Amino acid sequence: MFRVKTLMIFALVASLALFGSLLTPGLADGGPEHRVRNLNFGVSGGNVNDRSNLFCCSGTLGALITDGTNQYILSNNHVLGRSGAAVAGEDVSQPGMIDANCAITTVVADYTGAAPLGPSNVDAAVAQLRPDQMDASGNIEDIGVPSSTIAVPTVGLSVAKSGRTTGFTTGSISSINTSVSVQYQQGCGKGKKFTVTFTGQIVITPGNFSAGGDSGSLIVTNSAAHNPVGLLFAGSSSATIANPIGLVLTRLGTALGRTFSFGGGGGGGAASTTSDVIQGPGRRPFIPGIEGLMPQLPQQAVDHASAVLENHRANIMFQPGVMGVGVGASGRVDGEAAIVIYVNKDTGQRPILPDSFEGIPVTVVLTDQFIAR
Repeated sequence: MFRVKTLMIFALVASLALFGSLLTPGLADGGPEHRVRNLNFGVSGGNVNDRSNLFCCSGTLGALITDGTNQYILSNNHVLGRSGAAVAGEDVSQPGMIDANCAITTVVADYTGAAPLGPSNVDAAVAQLRPDQMDASGNIEDIGVPSSTIAVPTVGLSVAKSGRTTGFTTGSISSINTSVSVQYQQGCGKGKKFTVTFTGQIVITPGNFSAGGDSGSLIVTNSAAHNPVGLLFAGSSSATIANPIGLVLTRLGTALGRTFSFGGGGGGGAASTTSDVIQGPGRRPFIPGIEGLMPQLPQQAVDHASAVLENHRANIMFQPGVMGVGVGASGRVDGEAAIVIYVNKDTGQRPILPDSFEGIPVTVVLTDQFIAR
């Protein structure tokens, strides 16, 4: 399913227990505070028109951005913009209708616009914030105020997010420069399904980094800096997919004719991969040492693997069952880059792939369908 949906008549509250969280007990809530009225970001919300006769759908109101004059909620096109069907001025509520038995809750923003799905290569939208309806500093639940300085995604970078369903979780970037095919559905729980292919995306593991309803979450460095890294929009049972945040701001700016940025003031400016323990008002401690789970790759190895991948990307994506391909760690030798190929394990189709391309090893990841969350 895309976003998170529930029956209009019977709210399937019990189903929320099915979603896990990569969270050490006591560090942050696993999601409950993200599904009630909350002035912070990283919490439940969505377009009040995102419903059908049987279902209502919601996602995550990820972060606060500005064009220098107005403040906006940043989330996905498929969360705020109804996958391109919304018109400017539609109400955005918090919490989302799924957390209120499909009733409209507090209206906190007015849908402004989105980067078009497909041509823009991102799934992103904004809604202008109404005065005094959410935290004007941009505080994200369990994280704090993100820095105004964005971080370039790198393989092995330790990251964190706060989202509607799984709350605060941490993980590592497992591949970058990734092409992915993602399944969408035009309506809430109905309508024809369609596939959008993105390039240059970020893949994050482990699988329980996110779940349905976490779409729209801002992904930040797991550090004192809280540097924005990506915008969560899709995933499978074993991986999460995000747009690079720099591309998000650029493509939204192009689509809407303005320049967007983060307000800043939180955590410090410079990007960092150090997993500091953060204490104080509005913050929860990050999990220390998480970055050690996945070694970061030397830039030279990444650049070489990326160059080789470009020679073969189109042919790899054409193979049966292939949903994505990017650059990650081989897992065999420290510092060795690999071409990581994501194959749909449920189709019964298996691509014929070599062990390497031009000396760069191939790693195959079997997973289920990548779906907009």
